[in-house]
Amino acid sequence: MRKLVASAWITLDNVFDAALMPQWFFPFDSESRQAAIRDSVLGADTILMGRTTYEMLMPYWSVLKDEEMGGVAGKLNHSPKWVVSSSLTVAPWENSTIIRDDVAGAVAKLKEEPGGEIRIEGSGVLARYLMKAGLVDEYRLLVHPFVMGTGKRYFEEGLPARGLRLDSCEQLDKGVLRLIYGV
Repeated sequence: MRKLVASAWITLDNVFDAALMPQWFFPFDSESRQAAIRDSVLGADTILMGRTTYEMLMPYWSVLKDEEMGGVAGKLNHSPKWVVSSSLTVAPWENSTIIRDDVAGAVAKLKEEPGGEIRIEGSGVLARYLMKAGLVDEYRLLVHPFVMGTGKRYFEEGLPARGLRLDSCEQLDKGVLRLIYGV
């Protein structure tokens, strides 16, 4: 069975709000963080995302050449992409398929198909839905040493209580932590 990995970049107080990234994400850029992001993307076989994330990433990544950003552009452009949306009618990014109905069933079926890791890219609403459905196998978090105090949270109230297993903890430059938790 394929592993479903929920990946997120967050602050110490669990904010992952893209609109606030100039304050909490960009100041902590480093070669080690870029390498961690690149390795995570390159390790995925399939990308799963919600409509908002899809519409945010597609215009930027789809026009880049394969070798740009250390090969991440090519990986994102050519990998199968599944986008969960009830409103999209077309998904123009190469190798994109829309999931409209029975999201949990479609993702469970995807996990049973042959292949490697399935990575949820950001997509907080989708990630929380799949957490509640018990379909997430691993969490990969880049925790930034910043307390935002406000903003969209990755883990919200209402998720089922669950203990996790710490599989890896790595301190990157500028105090960013890469945490990998298994279920």
